[in-house]
Amino acid sequence: MSLENLRKKVDEIDAGIIKLIGERVRTAEEIGREKKRQKKQIEDRKRQESVLENVRRIAHQEKINEEDAERIYRQIMTACKRTQEVRVAFQGEIGAYSEEAALQFFGPSIQHKPCESLDDVFKAVERGEVEYGIVPIENSLEGSISRVYDLFLDSSLKVCGETELRVVHCLIANPGTRLDSIKKVYSHPQALGQCKAFLKHLSCELIPTYDTAGSVKMIKEKKITDGGAVASARAAEIYGMEVIAKEIEDNSNNFTRFFILSKQDSPPTGNDKTSIVFSLKHRPGTLYESLKEFASRKVNLTKIESRPTRQKPWEYNFYLDFDGHHQDKVAQETLESLEEHSLFVKVLGSYPKAR
Repeated sequence: MSLENLRKKVDEIDAGIIKLIGERVRTAEEIGREKKRQKKQIEDRKRQESVLENVRRIAHQEKINEEDAERIYRQIMTACKRTQEVRVAFQGEIGAYSEEAALQFFGPSIQHKPCESLDDVFKAVERGEVEYGIVPIENSLEGSISRVYDLFLDSSLKVCGETELRVVHCLIANPGTRLDSIKKVYSHPQALGQCKAFLKHLSCELIPTYDTAGSVKMIKEKKITDGGAVASARAAEIYGMEVIAKEIEDNSNNFTRFFILSKQDSPPTGNDKTSIVFSLKHRPGTLYESLKEFASRKVNLTKIESRPTRQKPWEYNFYLDFDGHHQDKVAQETLESLEEHSLFVKVLGSYPKAR
């Protein structure tokens, strides 16, 4: 076959591929409408993994590089998601780390809803303004975000997913600003705390704000020429600012774990995690007896910590994560036994483990 005929054949194949992608997008749009009608979650991680597994299997059969096929198909799935209008609330301005985590979890097709506070993120999901919220739950260096745990006590929302984001801090300023001219640095208190060593050498005033990206936006709008902000490189790009120092965090092992909030948790996938909160009866040995319920059934605990109940001094709630889904038989037996030692047990949600 001549080169010209081969090229015509490629053109015909490409046209067929585009038509099939169009058909898939339209079908995905119908699925989105049906999910909304049935009040089901738009995001279905188990279904996505099943689709990608099938793609890899077919690619192997066709002797196509499986990673290449998966990469291409993820882009097709992203195009399909755009038709389903996934709305996600997060705390902070556009460019915040929480928004970056949302993009990492859901893909670039989400509709963003920036919120001023973590409380507002919970309210946005509870009121149905968005399908999902994303909130930071713990940082590998600074520990847990206590406010989020407190909010779960009074909320009916569930954890339906988790994602982990590598946090890379940058010092950002208006274009043309020199490092030696910076006298003030603005950012969220946690971000400032994670860059202590670098900022100490600047001998500048540290000014806490409610958000990292919001600090970048503020110094731009106020045209502050002797100040900088600690935020992500993406925030600098969004607001047309300049990165004058990269990777300024004290420890490169800086990750933040985020919870995905929804009105219902996720179905079992076989690779799940469950988060709960419980309060114990006040008698000797109750914590030991409670943890023994997990150990005796070989249920792996991945995290446990205590928080004040906010009702009586020196009384605590325990927040615990374990491997498995709350619908699993072993998990159900464990939770039922845990209730015998507890004043209350609340399942915050079961969800696929972060990849």
